[in-house]
Amino acid sequence: MSETDSFIEEVSEEVRRERLFGYMRRYGWIAILAVVVLVAGAAYNEYRKAQDRAAAQARGDAILAALEAEAGAARLDILQGVEDADAAAPIVSMLAASEALAADDPAAAAAALEAIINDASHAQLYRDLATLKHAILTAGSTEPDARISALANLTRPGGAFRTLAEEQIAIAEVQKGDSAAAITRLQALVSDIEATEGLRLRARQLIVALGGTLEPS
Repeated sequence: MSETDSFIEEVSEEVRRERLFGYMRRYGWIAILAVVVLVAGAAYNEYRKAQDRAAAQARGDAILAALEAEAGAARLDILQGVEDADAAAPIVSMLAASEALAADDPAAAAAALEAIINDASHAQLYRDLATLKHAILTAGSTEPDARISALANLTRPGGAFRTLAEEQIAIAEVQKGDSAAAITRLQALVSDIEATEGLRLRARQLIVALGGTLEPS
């Protein structure tokens, strides 16, 4: 390479270097800002996770304190004071319903269950369980048709409480005087592979009590 070519190469390199420094001086703040935003975002995310963990721990401690308290009004008071604005809400409400029932306050228990049922933000599993428990709790105070209607959604294929809902519907059918429909439903439960042995036993006993016939197994 000649001295002229070498000189031109050095000049070109210097020009590129100056141009690069110029870009850095002009736009370097963007890169710095991006780094600051990323760091701040990561810090805020960790802070939020820590806050969520602390809140969840506080709720858990409050629930444990309620369960360790004497049964009745003391437990109910603690549970009602638990901060439950997230996924813990249906669990707290379910426990509150149980304590209200233990305190001989079925109206409060029913209200706690209804709060779960009517809140679309809760997972469907909790709402279905609350519906089932509510139907059982109010069996003596609500019309059979109303309970059948409420439980119908729980009988969908694959539902977690399908067989238990079928049993409660059969009981409601007996109460409304439709023993034939109840017997048919109970006979289906006896042969249902998803039904527990205890549920099948109860179905057989109710079929016999209603004057029905047990199909050979």
